[in-house]
Amino acid sequence: MSANIEARLAELGLNLPEPAAPVASYVAAVEAGGLLHISGQLPFVAGALVTGRLGEDVSLEQGIEAAQACGVMILAQAKAALGSLERVTRVVKLGGFVNSTGDFTDQPKVVNGASDLMMAVFGEAGRHARSAVGVPVLPLGAAVEVDAILQVGA
Repeated sequence: MSANIEARLAELGLNLPEPAAPVASYVAAVEAGGLLHISGQLPFVAGALVTGRLGEDVSLEQGIEAAQACGVMILAQAKAALGSLERVTRVVKLGGFVNSTGDFTDQPKVVNGASDLMMAVFGEAGRHARSAVGVPVLPLGAAVEVDAILQVGA
């Protein structure tokens, strides 16, 4: 990693974990046509999967933290796939999925946990298009899942 991105991660108090292995028949990342597509990442906080449902047994603050943890795993997957986060030239899009009750409407606030992280790490190149949707269930009972499309250089 470049000293610049390393410094940003250190300032944020973040250490990239080992990238999580896929839980089914897919790969974690595919680079094609100048883009790195990163499969949906689940939230691990202090080594444990954050499970539950927003609007039921997971608070907004816990959901935001879970989305940030998904963002950290996206960065770990990107570094593993690219060899260096220095190759990331732009965060193009994040897709956020929030395990939530039918009356919970703060999915955008939850997914801000991942979005704000990308902007903190990559600066202006971290600004991206995004979706944030509520779903009734996620793999392994996760509270949040986030996927990403990153533009990459040589």
